[in-house]
Amino acid sequence: MSNAAQAKVSGFSAGVMRFLESIEYRRVDNADDLEDVARIRYKAFTMVGLAPQNGSLLIDDLDFKPNAHVMGIFFDEQLVSTIRVHHVTPAERDSVAVSHFPDIMNPLLDAGQTFIDPVRFAADPDIMREYPALPYLTLRVATMATDYFKTDYCLSVIKPNHRAFYKRVFNSHPLVEPRYFEKYDSNIELHASNAHVELQKIYDRFPFFNSQLCERRLMFAPRQELLMPPLTIRPTARYALQQAS
Repeated sequence: MSNAAQAKVSGFSAGVMRFLESIEYRRVDNADDLEDVARIRYKAFTMVGLAPQNGSLLIDDLDFKPNAHVMGIFFDEQLVSTIRVHHVTPAERDSVAVSHFPDIMNPLLDAGQTFIDPVRFAADPDIMREYPALPYLTLRVATMATDYFKTDYCLSVIKPNHRAFYKRVFNSHPLVEPRYFEKYDSNIELHASNAHVELQKIYDRFPFFNSQLCERRLMFAPRQELLMPPLTIRPTARYALQQAS
């Protein structure tokens, strides 16, 4: 890394960037990989009391929608976390945000707005205790998707105790008052980060969220557009930082 690039990365971000060098991302689009994702979801959700009694609910119809992208994050060849993002457009509205808050989301979509809806974040609790930066590198998928699809907003469908994190990292703002959902036995909130205003600020504060277009294409481009779809995708945050410097 150049001296100019190094000067931009210090403290917390430097530590996360070093951890990122040991991370690989993989697209999850076959049954075997989805079984591994379900196991991580179950382990993570059990720790916070959200795992359903019927384990099959850990994989749902939204995992298979055309606008869904399920990602696995690997450390030392081990699946350590996962996240699912939906690219939500007026033509493709399948997502948790739309299903939970249709009265808010559908008028915005009718007006032509587009969104990334990242949900089903799950990390191995044992790994996360040792590597607390793992949530950032998992949510990096959301910033990459926001950038790749050039959406207007990145959403957060969250519990109230996560509000401060998303405000601090993404400057997300509530779109509606919290609503109680019996299936979660909790209030759920819908927040949004304005990509046109916030994305570059996020890159400036947390350089590890950045990426090069080649990485974003490998993550989200249709398989038929990739001559040789990769097994794993290596992060390009350092190269993006050098390029910006």
